[in-house]
Amino acid sequence: QVQLVESGGGLVQAGGSLRLSCAASGRTFSSRAMGWFRQAPGKERDFVAVISQTGGSTYYADSVKGRFTISRDNAKNTVYLQMNSLKPEDTAIYYCAASETTIWGTPSHRDQYSYWGQGTQVTVSS
Repeated sequence: QVQLVESGGGLVQAGGSLRLSCAASGRTFSSRAMGWFRQAPGKERDFVAVISQTGGSTYYADSVKGRFTISRDNAKNTVYLQMNSLKPEDTAIYYCAASETTIWGTPSHRDQYSYWGQGTQVTVSS
């Protein structure tokens, strides 16, 4: 079992920055790809970014490419999402997710993730 706890959400003006953190329990963190997803009211949960087990590969949704950066610290069992140049359309609940240890690389589909955090609200005002 893996438990994920997100933090760092909040209210920010357009153009501002936030850094989300996701702390994971257990000893298998470094064997799992870690992803961030987001869900706006009335919409589906969409892929945002993913980082591979070692941190050597990352992949982003086109909507955040160049503005968001995903990183991880395997010694601290933590994954981060640095969000810059935020826009009102980035407003959503952001979820951290962990893949199964059998999935390598940079999975980007919800079904490839087995563990989810409770989410953290990000609100960007115009």
